[in-house]
Amino acid sequence: MKKTLLFLCLTALFACQNDSQTADTILLNGNIYTVDEAMPTAEAIAIKDGIIQQVGTNADIEKLKGEKTEVIDLKGQFTMPGIIEGHGHFSGMGYSLIDLNFLKSKNWAEIVAAVGEAAKKAKPGEWIVGRGWHQEKWDEALEKHVQGYPYHDHLSEVSPNNPVVLRHASGHALIANKAAMDAAGISKETPDPHGGHIVRGAGGEAIGVFEERAMEAIAKVHEEYLATLSPEAQLARWYEGIELAQQECLRHGITSFQDAGSHFDEIERYKKMAEEGKFRLRLWAMVRHPFEELKGHLDGYPIINAGNNHFTCRAIKTDLDGALGSYGAWLLAPYNDKPGFVGQNTTTIEEVKAIAKLAFDKKMQLCVHTIGDRANRELLNIMEEITKSGGKPLNDLRWRSEHAQHIDPQDIPRFAQLGVIAAMQGVHCTSDAPFVVKRLGEERARTGAYPWQSLLKAGAIVANGTDVPVEDVSPIECFYASVTRKRHQSSDTGLEFFPEQKMTRTQAIKSYTMSNAYAAFEDDWKGSLTPGKVADIVVLTNDLLNCSDEEILKTKVVMTMVGGKVLYRL
Repeated sequence: MKKTLLFLCLTALFACQNDSQTADTILLNGNIYTVDEAMPTAEAIAIKDGIIQQVGTNADIEKLKGEKTEVIDLKGQFTMPGIIEGHGHFSGMGYSLIDLNFLKSKNWAEIVAAVGEAAKKAKPGEWIVGRGWHQEKWDEALEKHVQGYPYHDHLSEVSPNNPVVLRHASGHALIANKAAMDAAGISKETPDPHGGHIVRGAGGEAIGVFEERAMEAIAKVHEEYLATLSPEAQLARWYEGIELAQQECLRHGITSFQDAGSHFDEIERYKKMAEEGKFRLRLWAMVRHPFEELKGHLDGYPIINAGNNHFTCRAIKTDLDGALGSYGAWLLAPYNDKPGFVGQNTTTIEEVKAIAKLAFDKKMQLCVHTIGDRANRELLNIMEEITKSGGKPLNDLRWRSEHAQHIDPQDIPRFAQLGVIAAMQGVHCTSDAPFVVKRLGEERARTGAYPWQSLLKAGAIVANGTDVPVEDVSPIECFYASVTRKRHQSSDTGLEFFPEQKMTRTQAIKSYTMSNAYAAFEDDWKGSLTPGKVADIVVLTNDLLNCSDEEILKTKVVMTMVGGKVLYRL
């Protein structure tokens, strides 16, 4: 009897030991690029409890197969770490999937027609909202314009009974129709606010376009309209957008998303969703409010790895300037095509310094929207001053310049010296390419516009993303832009923007994986296919390291896996 019991105990112990080593899932026959210098390539991966258990050859990994192990044949397809969107607007992306979306619109007439159709279906007084237009990218010239901006006239004709607000693709300007301007009380006498500009015709009349802080007048009356609607309906619309955004990300191979600025109420909703298991991808967010609203309201921050590593908010977002397309980027010298004008300082240096000190004291990252060379220089100065007084090197803080699009060559080495992360968007370079030289002139554009290779050679960290909904969330289009500096639109494939600054294939993949993970203090548990890290994995139809440039744009996502679970299949 004793021998029988001993035998049964040993058998059970042996079975438990085997179970502890058996993988839940194994991926075989892959062309795997790990982004791990210790083992850059592999054939197979073993996953257990949502974590990468082992990476190696098919023979190595098959040893971990058990009776209940799921086996996925990768069929030789290119496999890499899940893509991390390094700078986007998550709820904004959701709304863009519900509202009118003009990212692909070819001209102003097309936009006006879409608004006209929406007005036919809308109730009187109902606001019509859209986003994505960009006057520099239209294929038809306007008969009547100011600095390329359209007048509201045609828009107002097709929507006389409905206020209309259409945000510029950059998010740094908008056009409103007459009904919206009347609601906001806009007239010839309305002054420009600090950090903003009402675009006017020759007679001083507002043409309908509002840049930077001037947008707040229209936004205020739109918010007042929204306040008259059912809170339940508004919240349901927000959640609908968040669900659509999740689906869109997973379809594009995005397993983590870095949200570039949300208010306290959204942060609380995200945290609750994560804790309730309603997030399928991983969300990392920056909280964004003016200093006076942040001060005294950051108890409980930072929020780190809520809901089993599905939500983190450990950063504060602010801005120093606007966008180049809407003449909002703050420059050291005037615009080439707007003499005497150097852009907009949208948030005072004193305010940004106060927010920086708050971030330092709360042990949170500081993320500042800086596009122009003056804005980037001022940011570097602020960060250097704050960290010197605090006695802690910036490398430890991982503070970020969001966009870092135009940098004076003298300031490029400072990014590496100070440890400031250049959180850039590859697709912005080629999307903006048709007007960058026009705005900056040839020399400034060549030496300091989207200087990825210069930053990398200086030793700086360059992160990557799309700034969705400013651009489409597609990481494939952004990767193409990063390694070719060419526009992906078929009509513009001949335009190559200073190719000496393009990234190599390995640099571009790293910018979308490990560098983004590092920029969020998450490189110890994701960003590469390394044993012990989460099994966030994407499988693609083309080998991004070796396929031709033309084949990059034909690449499709075959499978997206988050925490070892397949959440999307082609």
